[in-house]
Amino acid sequence: MPIPDFHSLMYPLLQLAAGAETLRLRDSYAPLADAFELTPQERHQLSPSGQQYLFNNRVTWAASYLRKAGLLESCGRGLVAITPQGYVTLCEVRHIDMAYLMGFESFQAFRRRTSSPPRARSLDDQETLDDVPDCLTPLESMEVSWRAIRADLEFDLIERMQQIHPARFEQLVIDVLMTMGYGCGESAGQNVGQSGDGGIDGIINEDPLGLETIYLQAKRWVNPVGRPDIQKFSGALSGKRARKGVFITTSHFTREAQEYVTSLETRIILIDGPQLARLMIDHNVGVSTVDRFEIKRLDSDYFLEE
Repeated sequence: MPIPDFHSLMYPLLQLAAGAETLRLRDSYAPLADAFELTPQERHQLSPSGQQYLFNNRVTWAASYLRKAGLLESCGRGLVAITPQGYVTLCEVRHIDMAYLMGFESFQAFRRRTSSPPRARSLDDQETLDDVPDCLTPLESMEVSWRAIRADLEFDLIERMQQIHPARFEQLVIDVLMTMGYGCGESAGQNVGQSGDGGIDGIINEDPLGLETIYLQAKRWVNPVGRPDIQKFSGALSGKRARKGVFITTSHFTREAQEYVTSLETRIILIDGPQLARLMIDHNVGVSTVDRFEIKRLDSDYFLEE
């Protein structure tokens, strides 16, 4: 039979996860392939890029979408576990598709982050990586897929950051800002969060003498950051006579917090979880490249006759 699309894999994968306390994703490839009676050739068919097996890649995408709907949860590198809502789903339905996943708020939020390019605004919310309308040009179709892949990675980064130790997150924040070009050298960034330095988690010296310093607050939170948290950070900056501060969180900032920073003399930049994830992707922090696609066109100059 043909290799199933990742939609068709979601329900059997959830069933498989229900049979174990935790499921190593790579251990699901063989039983799922058996369930769909795939031949050895189909199991080892490569993706168009030639970098991985097509079936395994589709299982990975099925797991990713189930996680975004809250039916599976990540519990370690390559490990997933079914959630209480996942058990409810197994009792309620016998098939999972995009329409079903759109019933979950967390999945709707993910889909909003995959917003299509202007000429593809008519895309229905249920359309996915392998369901791009024929009205789009090949280049537009690639952009739609690229946006979906990037949004998926942003989700994974936020989820992973919320799992690491607070001190590790503080160092991550320093790494991101220094990779962006802030700081005067490799030793310019310092993690001071564990020293109880008045609410300051990190500092980045912008010149060798430390005459210009950026002070950092890094919060690995799920709940939103409110105005009181910004006020505390502002007070800590005043104690340092600082002019620049960056408050970074894995969650988001309330409207009151965002409005409050605009009234301060001290310059405080707010970076929430999605923005931090985008910066990590753009500056290659905590991510690696697995595939590259080059788009080429005819070089008319080459064919000019003298």
